[in-house]
Amino acid sequence: MTAFLLIWSPKKWPWPELPDVARRVAAGEAITDVWGCGTARGLMPGDRVFVHRVSQEPKGVFASGYVTRAPYEVPDAGSKRGYRLCIDFVYDWLVDAHEQVVVTRDELRAHPFSVQTWDAQMSGTLIKPMAEGALEKRWTERTGRRSRPPTLPSAPAASG
Repeated sequence: MTAFLLIWSPKKWPWPELPDVARRVAAGEAITDVWGCGTARGLMPGDRVFVHRVSQEPKGVFASGYVTRAPYEVPDAGSKRGYRLCIDFVYDWLVDAHEQVVVTRDELRAHPFSVQTWDAQMSGTLIKPMAEGALEKRWTERTGRRSRPPTLPSAPAASG
């Protein structure tokens, strides 16, 4: 499976709804979201995404999900291109990263995770296969095995 890294910086976007969204995901609700993916156009429905908190502690990976809609253009007057690329995805795991992460940034510095650049400046970075396999294994050890959530149409929880 192909996996991509999505970035969240609380300095740029505080995300006050995160605790509520995390509770809803933990309760088994299929929550979809819209997230900017930088310039990456290679994300496809079914691909895996992991969300990494950067810029402030606790730093690390705190959410995962599956792409439900390939990159599409959203008008953005503040962008040089006049648009930004976004994907839709559904969470299968999400914790309140204001309080905790599942895999810390310090853990990501060790082999085999260290083959990957985790401090990307924008979302949409392809996770290298070696790091992806190790991350998925660690993720499953800490969060348990779950079936892929249904991709029910619902209002977006937030936009990264």
